[in-house]
Amino acid sequence: MAVGKVWLVGAGPGDIGLFTLKGERVLREAEVVVYDSLVGQGVLSMIPEQARCINVGKRAGNHTMPQEQINQVLLKEAQKGFRVVRLKGGDPFLFGRGGEELELLKAHHIPYEVVPGVTSPLAVPAYNGIPVTHRDFTSSLHIITGHKKKGMEYDIDFQALVHTKGTLVFLMGVTALEDICQGLLKAGMEPDMPAAILQKGTTAGQRRIVATVETLPEQVKRQGIETPAIIVVGKVCELAKRFSWYEELPLAGWKVLVTRPKDLISAMSEKLRRKGAEVLELPAIETRPCEDQSRLKRALGELDVYGWVVFTSPTGVKVFFEQMREAGCDIRCLGRAKIAAIGSGTKKALEERGLFVDLMPEIYDGEALGIALSRQVQAGERVLIPRASRGNQSLIESLKTVGAKVDDVPTYDTHYARSKIIQEVDEFENGKIQCAVFTSASTVKGFVEGTPGLDYAKVRAA
Repeated sequence: MAVGKVWLVGAGPGDIGLFTLKGERVLREAEVVVYDSLVGQGVLSMIPEQARCINVGKRAGNHTMPQEQINQVLLKEAQKGFRVVRLKGGDPFLFGRGGEELELLKAHHIPYEVVPGVTSPLAVPAYNGIPVTHRDFTSSLHIITGHKKKGMEYDIDFQALVHTKGTLVFLMGVTALEDICQGLLKAGMEPDMPAAILQKGTTAGQRRIVATVETLPEQVKRQGIETPAIIVVGKVCELAKRFSWYEELPLAGWKVLVTRPKDLISAMSEKLRRKGAEVLELPAIETRPCEDQSRLKRALGELDVYGWVVFTSPTGVKVFFEQMREAGCDIRCLGRAKIAAIGSGTKKALEERGLFVDLMPEIYDGEALGIALSRQVQAGERVLIPRASRGNQSLIESLKTVGAKVDDVPTYDTHYARSKIIQEVDEFENGKIQCAVFTSASTVKGFVEGTPGLDYAKVRAA
């Protein structure tokens, strides 16, 4: 068997928009994904369905799998011939132990690549309005790990850090905040030096506490803080209030679950992200073209007999045009047929393929579409409806009431889907998701199917 390859990929600090283009491309082609707990859920939701996932759960002081074992996993999976992505929060080489993982791969002649990631010491202060360098305050930046082994003293030269007069960023130092501040004070740092702790930066859980080196530990005890968080020390911290921007966005602090099928999700998610929301894309349903398309193929062969062709979803439009291509016909075959669409998403899908709709109801559902059509369809007129195999029957009933001859043709099936990585029930039970967005009855049914035991009183639905 051919030897595989390993990519060390930095997933960034949490906001999916900060995941690199190269990282996204490599992840979409992965066969095995080995990931950390600090990888943002938005990035985790991009892992391809067919990829095998291995959670090594690394957080400061809490490792599901020891580093030596992680190194062995990467080696063994690559030796089996797989494309392996080692997905790490932040950047692989900044306290990510990426160098240790490469040593074993190099020793066994396993090919590898490194995809750098946007790192939290830069991104998290930026999302909190703190420029880590500023010509009026400092011209140097120093990044230090705040993590230390139990029972051991810090191997940090606090005096040297104080003498730099630069911005100091401590990662993985929340539990040792008091020791860090005391070390800086004993080394001669001014007690009133501005300092901040920044929680869950670039995500909906973002929050900051700004104080001084002397008062920050007490403020954190009083106000509380959640991990992951970073500590920033330096005069630039006093700019946070003046330069803050993230919390000014209208949906800042909102985590929104979008349940649409994967191929229809991007436009809505992008609109929400532009408003500041953290979007979690977990499709509650997936659509698959029916294996037997013989009825649709027959209909395509006699399109000239239909007075109306009715589309009830963008997926229906997609499958219809795929079958037209296979049959070797194009929009000219539609002849005199008028086009109806259930709503704006379906209308947009048709317009992208060169068709403008003749009818769209004011309310975007099957019942409203049926009523609107029944006012225009003539008795005996033939109507083609290529749609999901389990479609709304009120649409058909309205058309039959006025004497239309309806060909209700199933072109795709809807299947319920659920995430294999993210526990949706826990997210809602712990109050981490502010809103779930549903765009059809089937997404609601799929969501319920995938969240057994959830108290739905905790779900705010749009």
